[in-house]
Amino acid sequence: MFQTEKYDIIVIGGGHAGIEAALAPARMGHSVLLVTLSLDTIGHMSCNPSIGGLAKGHLVMEIDSLGGQIGMLADATAVQVRMLNRSKGPAVWSPRSQNDRVLYAQRAQQVIQAEPNIRIVEGEVDALVVEHHRIVGVRTTANGEYRAAAVILTTGTFLNGLLHIGMESFPGGRLDESSASHLSESLRALGLNLGRLKTGTSPRIAKQTVDVTGLRRQDGDEEPFTFSFRTAEPVKEQVPCYITHTNKRTHEIIRRNLDRSPLYTGKITGTGPRYCPSIETKVKRFQDRDSHMVFIEPEGHESDEYYLNGLATSLPRDVQVDMLHTIPGLEHVEITRYGYAVEYDFVYPIQLKPTLETKAIENLFCAGQINGTSGYEEAAAQGMIAGINAVCNIRKIDPFILKRYEAYIGVMIDDLTTKNTLEPYRMFTSLAEHRLILRIDNVADRLMGYGVQYGLVRPEEYHPFQSQRQKIDEIKVQLTATFIKPEVSNIVLIKRGEASVPENRGGQSLMHILKRPGIHIADICKMGDLRLDHTVGWRIEIESKYEGYIERENDMIQKLRELERVVIPVGFPFSEIRGISNEAKSKLTEVQPGNLDQASRVQGISPSDILVLLLHLKKHAYGKGGHSEGFDNAGI
Repeated sequence: MFQTEKYDIIVIGGGHAGIEAALAPARMGHSVLLVTLSLDTIGHMSCNPSIGGLAKGHLVMEIDSLGGQIGMLADATAVQVRMLNRSKGPAVWSPRSQNDRVLYAQRAQQVIQAEPNIRIVEGEVDALVVEHHRIVGVRTTANGEYRAAAVILTTGTFLNGLLHIGMESFPGGRLDESSASHLSESLRALGLNLGRLKTGTSPRIAKQTVDVTGLRRQDGDEEPFTFSFRTAEPVKEQVPCYITHTNKRTHEIIRRNLDRSPLYTGKITGTGPRYCPSIETKVKRFQDRDSHMVFIEPEGHESDEYYLNGLATSLPRDVQVDMLHTIPGLEHVEITRYGYAVEYDFVYPIQLKPTLETKAIENLFCAGQINGTSGYEEAAAQGMIAGINAVCNIRKIDPFILKRYEAYIGVMIDDLTTKNTLEPYRMFTSLAEHRLILRIDNVADRLMGYGVQYGLVRPEEYHPFQSQRQKIDEIKVQLTATFIKPEVSNIVLIKRGEASVPENRGGQSLMHILKRPGIHIADICKMGDLRLDHTVGWRIEIESKYEGYIERENDMIQKLRELERVVIPVGFPFSEIRGISNEAKSKLTEVQPGNLDQASRVQGISPSDILVLLLHLKKHAYGKGGHSEGFDNAGI
C-alpha cells in the first residue's frame, strides 16, 4: 500500500547539484523533499577533494552571488587555496581550493538537515508519476509515493551505474555504493533519449608511505582568496601539495597491460571525458610524451590519505600497484582505495529548455551529471538554476535564464541545450566568448541583484557591494579629472625602470597614466596621495587597463540583445521555412530556440539560415497580426 505525501518540489539525489536544487527552493519558502540513496553520502566528494579551478572557480563565485552554498562549504573546509592563472590577464584568474573531504560532506549534511523546509528520505526512486505530460510525483522501491508540483533529477553517476576495476565489473554509482537501476526505464518510457557516459577516479594512497623528499612542493597563497562573500576569514592553516611525474617505466607497464583494461577491451562502452582522461588514455593518445604530471593532494588536515590527481585509472589492482611504484616518491606507496571507472546513463541535454526543464514533461527538471556534465561546480550551478526555475514554474512567473554575457552559468547551460553533448562537458574560460566581462572581481555586480530578487540574498548583504560599485565609479571620475605634473609623476615612472613606460613629458591624468602597462594602482596612489581599499584599487586597475576592450565587448553584447528581442514563438513551424536545408530544419525543430540569438548558436546553422529565418519570422509576425519590433535592428 502506497504512503502518499505532498511537497512543492522533490529533489532526487544528494550530490552537489541536489544540495543547491533543494536549498534554493527551500530558502524561497517552498517545501522540499530530498530523496537520496544514503544520508551519509550527501555532499560526498567522489573524485578529487577540491573546489574551483579554471572557469570552475568562476562558477562557484557566481553560485555564491546568487545565494548558493558551494562557496561557503568550500571556504569552511579549505586546507589550501590558490589563485590560478595569475601570469595571465585577470579575466581568466580563477580560485581553487583543496578541501577536507570528510568535513565537506559533514558540513553539507548539517546545512541540509538544519533547513526547516527540507525533509530527507533515504530510498531509491524507481518511477516518475506523470499525468497528461506533467510530472506529479515519484514512487520509490519501498512502495512510497510522494507528490509534488515539480521534480528535479540530480542523479549523478547512479543511473544504471556500473563500476570497472580491470576486467571486474559490478553495479554501483560510486565505490561501495549501489546504483539506481530502475529510473532509466521510467525516463525512456516518458520519451526521453538517454545515452551512456564514463568517468573515472584516481587511487588514494597512505600518506605515511609517500616519500616527498625531492618532490616539488606546492603551497597555497600567502593571502588566500575566498569564494563566498559571506566568509568572514580565509583559511589560516594550509597544507602543501606535491608534484611528481610518470616516466617511461610507468608507461611501459600501462601499455603492457592494456589487454586487461576495460577501456581497450570493449567492456566500457560509454564515452569518457576529453579533458580529464585516464592515465591509460593519456599514454595511448600521447605516445610521444615520456611523462605526465601527477599532483599529490591532501584529503584533509587529519586525513591519512593522499589523492593522486592526474592518475585516473580503471586498470587492474595489481597493475595500479606496479604502476605507482615506478613514480618518484611513490616507490613504496600503499594504496588505500583503488582507482576505478564508472559508466552511467545520462539524458541528452538538447531535450531541455534553458531553464533545465525537460521539453517532454512539464515541471520535470534535470541538473548535474544526468545532463552530461562533469565536475562538482558544473553540477552545483545547474542545481541552483533548476531549483529557482522550479519555483518560477510553481509561482507562474517569468523563468530565470542567464545569458552568455551575464555568467559562465549562462554559457554552460546554453552550450548544453543548443549544442548537446556527446562526452562529459567541462567548463573552460575558452568557451566563454565574453570572458573579459565575466571576471571574478565583478561577479557581485553581475548577479547578486538576482539573488536579492529571488530572496536568496538579503538586501543588507547586497548593500556593501552596491556601495563599493559607487565608490569605484567615483574614484574613476576623480582619477580622470586629476592631472599630475611631470616632475611629480616621473619620479614614479623612472623608478619603475621599464622600457614600456616612457617618461611623462607633459601633464597627464592619473587615469591615463594608470592605463600604462607597467603602472599599478599603488603607483597612482603615490602620485595622487590617495588611500584606497585593496579590493577597490584592484578593481579600478582592472577596469581601467581593459576599458577599451570592455567597451568593445559591451557594443557586441548590445547587438546580441537586439537578436534576443526577435522572439521565436513556441511551436514555430521550422519545417515550413523555404530556403534552408532539411538538416537545419531538423536541428531547429529539435532545439526549439526561443529567439534569433539562440537559434544562431545551434550546431549546423549558418548565417544564411538565420537570415532566411529572420525574413520568415517577419512575414509570420505580420501574417498573424503580430508586430515587427526588433526586426529592423536585428543586426543582419
